[in-house]
Amino acid sequence: MSWEIVIGLETHAQLSTASKMFSGASTAFGASPNTQACAVDIALPGVLPVANRGAVERAIRFGLAVGATINRRSVFARKNYFYPDLPKGYQISQYELPIVQGGEISIVTKAGEKSVRLTRAHLEEDAGKSLHEDFHGMSGIDLNRAGTPLLEIVSEPDMRSAEEAVAYAKALHKLVVEDIDICDGNMQEGSFRFDANVSVRRSGSPLGTRCEIKNLNSFRFLEHAIQFEARRQIEILEDGGKIVQETRLYDPEKDETRSMRTKEEAHDYRYFPDPDLLPLVISEEWIDEVKRGMKEPLRVQYGKFIEYGLSSDQATQLTATRSTSTFALSAIAGVPRDAVPTLANWILGPIAAKQKEEEISDIREKISPEQLKILSARVADGTVSNTTAVTTVLAAMWAGEGTADEIIEKRGLKQISDSGAIEKVVDRVIAANAKQVEDYRAGKDKAFNSLVGQVMKATQGKANPAQVNEILKRKLAR
Repeated sequence: MSWEIVIGLETHAQLSTASKMFSGASTAFGASPNTQACAVDIALPGVLPVANRGAVERAIRFGLAVGATINRRSVFARKNYFYPDLPKGYQISQYELPIVQGGEISIVTKAGEKSVRLTRAHLEEDAGKSLHEDFHGMSGIDLNRAGTPLLEIVSEPDMRSAEEAVAYAKALHKLVVEDIDICDGNMQEGSFRFDANVSVRRSGSPLGTRCEIKNLNSFRFLEHAIQFEARRQIEILEDGGKIVQETRLYDPEKDETRSMRTKEEAHDYRYFPDPDLLPLVISEEWIDEVKRGMKEPLRVQYGKFIEYGLSSDQATQLTATRSTSTFALSAIAGVPRDAVPTLANWILGPIAAKQKEEEISDIREKISPEQLKILSARVADGTVSNTTAVTTVLAAMWAGEGTADEIIEKRGLKQISDSGAIEKVVDRVIAANAKQVEDYRAGKDKAFNSLVGQVMKATQGKANPAQVNEILKRKLAR
């Protein structure tokens, strides 16, 4: 019987609030150590926490986006453990009654579409950070991160490969960053990181013993860590050994996981309700208010692109960012259906290349959807060819030279669509290229392309290509 990998992910998304979960201290990244840690964060005697309304609102937004149950009453709990970067000796989190329960994330892999169920999402504060590199024989403690608001998103063990885990992680990242804007998603700064629970079993057998791989901060590390850990566990089991439940770390330089500590169970943390915080009560009016303020989900916009006849790959690329998605929807709204693929190709091709080259995040900084529609109409009515539109007009629009009509007029780019004028040029080209005419009639198709090129050259690229092809074929068939 073959081995099956079973994976669940716990994702820590730092919420994009200006202040911390239970204090007014700043959450800005990059400040000097311990300059953004107030009396509440460093647990001075007598201080009291106050929940951040903005963080709660972002959790509600997440719950609505994934179709989860938003508990109208949830409770903050103390998670007790001792570590140098945890000033209070406990972390304020949620345990038995989290703010969000259930929900799902849809993913797409080579195997097709799949839904990954969510167990819960709960609010908590982050710990500080231990610094080891700059101290000889000692460690430093930076409490700037202490108290930073996190939403911990826990999946069910529904993933069966590293590919599925990465697809889930990317879909979740896209949701919280682009779709509902509750996290900046910067993995290098620790704003979005994963703990992967990995186990293996024979197909059809009960779940195996899992190991947790902590603090993975890139999609590539997530994939490699899961692949290594699965191989490690399979080798142990095939050699007759047993898997020890433990917490492990991934070493990217050696591409391996290594033991960190024995895995704790929930009872080891001695959870109990925090006596300094009242239960979190969320009204229907608040939920309705948050719902009204949410933008149309990107998965809905993805569906609209599919309805327009675009491929799944095109729809995925167009909805990679909200700015591109909304721009594209505005650009294709109201245009003839057969013009939609051309517009999509412009946005995903030359425009995307220019965006990347010049590091432009929003296309509207350079071109409006209305300008692109006009250019599309000029291709459709034969004013310019698609090639001229892309290589010349679009490039000039991007450079700020004006509208499509202004550029076409100023540069004299209007196509020659007069059949009589094109026929005269075709006749001259046929007369001057007897050898290529003979080759084409002998079955050599390349000769036809050469003749087309001669006509386009003679008209300085202004002849309507479709008409050139039609007239040339008709005359060569005689």
